[in-house]
Formats: sequence, C-alpha cells, structure tokens
Amino acid sequence: MADWGADEPSSRTGSPDGEGQVSEDRWSLHQRLAIRELVDTEASYLQMLQLCASDIRSRLQQLPQGDLDVLFSNIDDIIKVNSRFLRDLQETDSREEEQAQLIGNLFLEFQEELERVYKVYCANYDQALLLVDSYRREPELQREIQDIIEAVVPQAGPSGLSFLLVSPLQRITKYPLLLQKILENTLPDASAYPVLQRATSALQDVNTNINEYKMRKEVASKYTKVEQLTLRERLARINTHTLSKKTTRLSQLLKQEAGLVPRTEDKEFDDLEERFHWVSLCVTELKNNVATYLDNLEAFLRFRPQECDLDVPEGPVGQYRNLAGDLQLQAFPEFKQRLEGLVWRPLCNLAKALAGPRNLIKKRLDKLLDFERLEEKLLEVGSVTYEEEAARHTYQALNSLLVAELPQFNQLAVQWLGQILRTFVALQRDLAKQVLLRAEGSMAQLPHRQLPEPAFRKLVEDALSQTTHQLRSFQENFEKVLPPPTVHPLLPGAERQVQALLSKYGPGKLYQVTSNISGAGTLDLTLPRGQIVALLQNKDTKGNSSRWLVDTGGHRGYVPAGKLELYHVVPSEEKLGEQARPHGDSRHLTPEPAPAPGPSVPTRTQVVAVYPFVARSSHEVSLQAGQPVTVLEAQDKKGNPEWSFVEANGLQGYVPSSFLARAPSPAPWGWSLPP
Repeated sequence: MADWGADEPSSRTGSPDGEGQVSEDRWSLHQRLAIRELVDTEASYLQMLQLCASDIRSRLQQLPQGDLDVLFSNIDDIIKVNSRFLRDLQETDSREEEQAQLIGNLFLEFQEELERVYKVYCANYDQALLLVDSYRREPELQREIQDIIEAVVPQAGPSGLSFLLVSPLQRITKYPLLLQKILENTLPDASAYPVLQRATSALQDVNTNINEYKMRKEVASKYTKVEQLTLRERLARINTHTLSKKTTRLSQLLKQEAGLVPRTEDKEFDDLEERFHWVSLCVTELKNNVATYLDNLEAFLRFRPQECDLDVPEGPVGQYRNLAGDLQLQAFPEFKQRLEGLVWRPLCNLAKALAGPRNLIKKRLDKLLDFERLEEKLLEVGSVTYEEEAARHTYQALNSLLVAELPQFNQLAVQWLGQILRTFVALQRDLAKQVLLRAEGSMAQLPHRQLPEPAFRKLVEDALSQTTHQLRSFQENFEKVLPPPTVHPLLPGAERQVQALLSKYGPGKLYQVTSNISGAGTLDLTLPRGQIVALLQNKDTKGNSSRWLVDTGGHRGYVPAGKLELYHVVPSEEKLGEQARPHGDSRHLTPEPAPAPGPSVPTRTQVVAVYPFVARSSHEVSLQAGQPVTVLEAQDKKGNPEWSFVEANGLQGYVPSSFLARAPSPAPWGWSLPP
C-alpha cells in the first residue's frame, strides 16, 4: 500500500502531460483526416467534371447544340478554376505541419474566382432541369441518354443526367462544411485557426452571394421577356389588381413631380442609365443608316446603264461598259453579301440585345415607385405585408442586378459597336481595292494613262465644265419646248364631221372625248372615246362648270368637262375647213376650182406629222409639222408601239408615234360644205 501510495503522486504528476499529448495527437489525426477528405473528394469531383465535358457531352450528338450549351453551361470555366485549385491543394501535402493554414489561405485566394464561375452555372441550372424534364417525356431519347451516362459514369445510377448536373451545386455548398470540419479539429490557439475561420466565413458569403445572384437573375428573366401582344390580349390582362398598381404608381409619380414627396436619388445608376441610352441611340442611328445604305445599294445594282444599246462608238466607252459589267456582276454583289453578313446581321443582333436591359430599366422605375411608397408606409406604420415585402425585395434585386451588370453590358455593347464600325470600314477598303485592281487593265488602255496628275486633273475639269455647259443648255432648251399633247385617233368616218364642226365653230372650240361617256340624265350625251365635239357653253344652266354644253354635229347635250381635252387641228384639216367655210352672205353652195391632182397614197399607211421632230441619230428621221408620212411599221424592233418606222422625203427611220395623226379623207372636189 505504501509503495502504491508513494507511486501515485508520480503517476498523477505525469498523467496530465500524457493525456495532453494523446489529446493533441487525436486533434492532429482528425484534422489530417478532414484535410484528406477535402483533397480526395476534390480530385473525384474534378474527374467527374472532366468526364462530363469530354466524353458525355461529345456523345450526346443527338441533342441540339443549344441544348448542350444550356445543360453544361460554363462547365469548362469551372474545370479550369478547380484544376488550378486542386493542383495548389495537393502541393500543401508536402508541408504537413502548416497544411491547414495553407488550405485556409488557398480558399481565400480562390474566393472571387469560385464565386464568379459557380454563380453563372447555378443561375442556369433551372433551365437545364427543364430540358431534362422534357427529355423524360420522350422515352427513346431518354433511354439513349441514360445508356451513354451509365457507360461513362456508372455511379450515376437511374438519376442519370440530373446526378451529373447537380454536382457543381453540391460541391460549392459543401466547401464551407469541409472547412468547418477542419476548423473543428484545429486547436483554438493554433496559428491556422483564425485563417480557417476567415476561409469558412468567406465560402459562406460566396454561397449567399450566389443565391442572391440567382434570385436577381430569376427576377430579370421575368421582366426581360419582350412579348408581342395584340390590343385584345393587352385588354384581357387588365384587372382590378393591375389597375390598382398603375393608379398607385401614377399617384406617387405626380406627388414627386409636385414636390410633395422626395424623389430617391441614385447618382450611380443615373450615370449608367444615361450611358446605356447613348449606346442605344448610337445603335439605332447606325442601324437606320445601314438599312438606307443597303436600300441604295440595291437600287444601284438594279440600274445598269452599261447594258443599254447606246449609239456611241467603241473605245473608252466600251472599256467602261466591260468594267462596269464586271463590277456589277461580281464585286458589288459580293460586297453586298459580306455587308449583310458581317455588319447588318450583327447590328440587328446588338439591337435585339438592348431590348432586355431596356425593359429592366423601365421596370425598375415602376418598382422604384412601389419601393418609395412602401418605405413611406414602413416609416409611418412600422410594418408591411408579406406581398409588400416581396415587392421591396424585387426592387432591390433589380437595382442590384442593374448596378452590377449594366457597366459590363455598356462596355461590351460599345466594343461590339466599335467592331461593327471597323468591319464596315474594312469592307469599304476591300471594295475600293477590288475596284482598283479590276480597273487597272482597262485604265492601261486609256489614252490619258501617261498624263501626269496635274494635267489629268486639268483635262477632267475641262471635260466636266464642257459637259455641264451642254447639259445646262439642253435643260434650258428642253424647258422651252412643251411636251406634245396626247393625240387620240379619230373614229372611222369622222373626218367629214370634224370638217363640218371646224367650218362652223372654228378650231378653238373643238374638243375630243378622252374616255367613253355614258349619259345618265335626259340632256346628257352618250359618246365614245375619240368623238370630236364643239363647245357651246362651259357650264350648265345651274352654273356648274363641270358639265359643258357641246354639239356633236347632230345632237346637243351635256358631258363631263373632265373627259374633254382641246383638239389640236392638223394644218391640212384647218385648210380644208377654211375652204369649206362659206364666203360673204351667200347662202348657196359655191363650186370651187379642183386642186391639182397629186400622188395617191394608200389611206391605211398614210399619216400626217402633227409636230416637228429632229432626228438625233442615224436610226431616226426628221419631220416637219403637216408633212405626209408613210408608216412602214407601227412599232420598233422590240415591239414598242411608242416608236413607228416611217418613210418621209425618201428617208426611212423611227419617229415618236405620238407625233403622228391619221390623215383625213379629202372632201368632194368642187363643192364646199354648207354651214
């Protein structure tokens, strides 16, 4: 007993040191196990991601590329970040004593990168799940997908694609738990303890930020949709709730305008919004200008003067026609195609991309009015309802999203716009090079090729000045010559009627009917197109100037004034009318001397030139007013009736058909027509 009692103090004295050593070893062992779990699970996780990105994605070729982009999102970015993270994590194995502290610092170092890549993946996860659900409704497609996944990742089990897609979400949420486990097995007085605390808190903040970002994205996706609704559909959506909201917002806005309540000022957002509107305005203006440019280019391509049959000798003109035809068929259409593909379509896509942020900015104003009203209520009452609290959170989410991402969007939009402009300039430069390259061969054959530049400039200026003077003279002469009136053909057998009206009323009173007239009233006349009438009075008995009283040579009545035009008497008709007009007060028919016999011309081919015409080329023939003309063909070689092939004075050529009129039949020789 004494010996035992003598040994007891010694054992008690050494016991605390032994127990402390055992306890410290136990802490160290559990810490190493927690660290090993982190490293091993990270390696397994990264291996599965690489299988998803390489083997599985490459085998799912039966799915559209758009579906694959949604399903796997930015998994490549996650692999890059986690590959570097795992490499650095494995390097800490060689420094076992300070490994826990190094791991804590490593998480702090990768905090921002992990948040950046995982928040994008988590925000797109819900859309990926919708696609997975749609595949399940197609048994054959679902079976093919399941077979591929089981062949590559057997541990996926029946969950299949869902098991793989959820892995990044599970991993980012597990990091704080793994760090917490290492922290729990670290002595509080160890140097690694505060570092692990900060790392654990940082990864918890990362998950919180990802959740907030996901919520903001959900709100944004709700309000960025551009719906093309008809008026009926818009009216169908109106109910008491929407009317109440819009009325409340309008009331809040009017109170702010009247100065009754303060307006929330946000200088940061106002600057971002102003810059966005400037970018949007630039895109809209450029889009309108490019659209006009394309329209003008299309009109230019349709206009091909080099294909016209010009009566111009060959030489420089022929070289120009060949060059213009080559450019018209190859260079310009190719330029137009590249312009549409490299400038117009990207510009339209950029304009569409602006629609989403524009809707968010408009919706933010509505939610801001709701938020300001709820803040006033919160100050007065001290509480708000659940729906009102959700409205406050909606505004905060929208505002945070815009403040965070609108600067990046503005920057990308400006870069996109700048690239479009640079592409447009490059296309113009390429077009100029192509035109010069194709023109070198033709330019080498021009007579002025060897002239020095000053002399060539002087030659061009003189030629342009001379051409301008000629054009101005032609314009002045053209304006002095009135266009010839339309000559309607006379009705068969109407020559005697025209002569009778001409002798009775004179040439100033004769009018021709331009279209068929159907009389509606008792005193209205029914006349065919081409009928010659004489004007008796330019209004009816009621003073209506749109109905004229006329004489047809047998009947008198009213016709619409708008269907009459002054008849231009052919000189031979006027001469015959003067011969037929009675002389003095004689009321009897007087014999006239017979005219000298002339050459007989077949009536069917004999016409009279109503107006003088000057030939402009060897293909045409000149005419004098009143000159008899023989029509050989009533159309040109292309079948155009506006030109007639005639013979006059022994010459043959083309003249305008509107300058010709049918020659009247001669009156009975020796007698004048009675009045």
